[in-house]
Amino acid sequence: MRCPFCHADDKDRVIDSRPVEDGQAIRRRRVCENCTRRYTTYERIEETVRLMVIKKDGTRVPYDRNKILSGIQKACYKRPVSSEMLSKIVDAVEEEVSRAFQREVPSEFIGECIMKYLRKIDPIAYVRFASVYREFQDVRQLVDEAQDALERSRDADPSQRDLFP
Repeated sequence: MRCPFCHADDKDRVIDSRPVEDGQAIRRRRVCENCTRRYTTYERIEETVRLMVIKKDGTRVPYDRNKILSGIQKACYKRPVSSEMLSKIVDAVEEEVSRAFQREVPSEFIGECIMKYLRKIDPIAYVRFASVYREFQDVRQLVDEAQDALERSRDADPSQRDLFP
């Protein structure tokens, strides 16, 4: 491990290690023996079988967590959604994918999961994501989706808006 402060190689020591809430990663607290600063690392469990995403055109590409995060970040641009919440959405989507699929997952499944979570936390981010994901052909489709999101946000119990307790 390289220290992020002094860039010393392999001069660190693990002082605390525990699984992250979702069980898919390990959080390690480290101290650099060169500069004595502390930092945290997260180690994700790597799957031996690489999950493939089946795109709308039938092509298959390797699953990439960063693509999902990037799409959600674009939808939530200048919205009051924390980066921690974005990571939680990606974690929740990954958990649903791993429960439902072994080797290949349709991109439609991933998109619908993302929209389900965005609908709960931010209606504007949801409409932004849906407009790109569903490839609206005219303004009427966009307006219909926005009206549906507006009605759902009015009818929703404020305590239900939180995606994660």
